[in-house]
Amino acid sequence: MVSASALSPSPPPIKKPPSGKLVALIGGPAALLTVAIVGQFEGKRNDPYADIVGVMTVCYGETRVEMRRYSDAECKAMLSDGLADFAKPVLDRNPELRGHDNQLAAAISLAYNIGTANYRKSTVARQFSEGRWKDACNAFIAWSMAGGKRVQGLVNRRNTERQLCLKGL
Repeated sequence: MVSASALSPSPPPIKKPPSGKLVALIGGPAALLTVAIVGQFEGKRNDPYADIVGVMTVCYGETRVEMRRYSDAECKAMLSDGLADFAKPVLDRNPELRGHDNQLAAAISLAYNIGTANYRKSTVARQFSEGRWKDACNAFIAWSMAGGKRVQGLVNRRNTERQLCLKGL
């Protein structure tokens, strides 16, 4: 789920909120933010491809499905459902994020990109638990490498996640 896209720092507007498990789990506003930020940085490819570290990926950075061609509608549904699978472990680890849409969306985006096991043991998660919210947001920046190398697309993504996380604190 590592993407090296060098995109603008603001998530693109999404006209209609995602539906389904993600909204049920985190609410419409947080779901909208999460889908926007992850969709922006993962990008979408309907056909499978190897990401920058060689992991087979499809649609919006999905690695846990059959590697075949998917329609646009399938990719959109897969993104929303996939994000729900990451939102639950983030909330299990950091229940204090519930109701803090910006911070929750940023944390889910990070977990989607680095994996839930890495998220659970991260400084980001620990500092949220300790009530050190600004420190947690600033700790996103540490996750800017893939394959042992600093990747500008990840630097861009982490800066955007950090900015979203700090918003409203």
